[in-house]
Amino acid sequence: MAVGTSSGIPSTPLLKDEVDIVIPTIRNLDFLEMWRPFFQPYHLIIVQDGDPRKTITVPDGFDYELYNRNDINRILGPKAACISFNDSACRSFGYLVSKKKYVFTVDDDCFVAKDPSGKEINALEQHIKNLLSPSTPFFFNTLYDPYREGADFVRGYPFSLREGVPTAVSHGLWLNIPDYDAPTQLVKPHERNTRQEYVDAVMTVPKGALFPMSGMNLAFNRELIGPAMYFGLMGDGQPIRRYDDMWAGWCVKVICDHLGLGVKTGLPYIWHSKASNPLVNLKKEYHGIHWQEEVIPFFQVVSLPKKCTTPQECYIELSKQVKEKLGNVDAYFNKLADAMVTWIEAWDELNPSEKLSNVSAV
Repeated sequence: MAVGTSSGIPSTPLLKDEVDIVIPTIRNLDFLEMWRPFFQPYHLIIVQDGDPRKTITVPDGFDYELYNRNDINRILGPKAACISFNDSACRSFGYLVSKKKYVFTVDDDCFVAKDPSGKEINALEQHIKNLLSPSTPFFFNTLYDPYREGADFVRGYPFSLREGVPTAVSHGLWLNIPDYDAPTQLVKPHERNTRQEYVDAVMTVPKGALFPMSGMNLAFNRELIGPAMYFGLMGDGQPIRRYDDMWAGWCVKVICDHLGLGVKTGLPYIWHSKASNPLVNLKKEYHGIHWQEEVIPFFQVVSLPKKCTTPQECYIELSKQVKEKLGNVDAYFNKLADAMVTWIEAWDELNPSEKLSNVSAV
């Protein structure tokens, strides 16, 4: 495990000692230079995918830990099998070893975006603001996030629900390259999301509604939902890729709904710089595109018992139902359900004294 130290940042940023930035990568992290004004004050957890013999360079001045596959195997032992290899889902390991309350994860092909006025967007700061303000999953506010400056609850919004609920997840968006699946990439190879399509809004995803969660610009409250933020089994040895964040999002949303927690989407934007090959993506997504037509209906009706009051309990129960209801779709889901249990065992092993919030089921 490689370690670096930071220097030279005079101001105190928002929640400096309560946030980890998790970055999965297979390459040198030159992209951090653009993020330096926003990331340098924070601690980075870099999860190196692929060949552990390769040396990954990190620009000077950042406080970081770098883990490769050898480190993952050494720390987790046999449980390392639940961490994906040759896939960005390896970022899950960063969530395991983090000791901070909040986690922000970003891909290494994502750069600082600019708002319509040309001002650089501090994505991390906006994520923190999203997580620190309540969500409104039980009743949709047509003026979007009522807690943002310049907004409020509209006429007809129940006063009994205006206190909101704790926000567990902040899901950000992208300018330039949209996060499309392979068929859409093939149909719209030149489509770009420009600053003209910038929407200055944050909204709560309503209770009972699923959403496609992209992992390239994502933050979450690790104490509230961390154990459920598992990006599944993808990559080498698995029949599916590019559904790691989707799987995590479906699981997280069901558990947030059960525990009375909120999920926000919208701001902040990042600049997604690189479009992946749609033909390669189609091969990776082929099974997922078919399976999601059965997987999503499962998540739409899945129910967790009231006795499940922690993310761990919810996740273990969900793993049982995955095996029971999706095991006949493909044997992969039996393997995935077992990995979900291993993930929770690894979480509890690495975080034995962690005081996770016990929130009543709603």
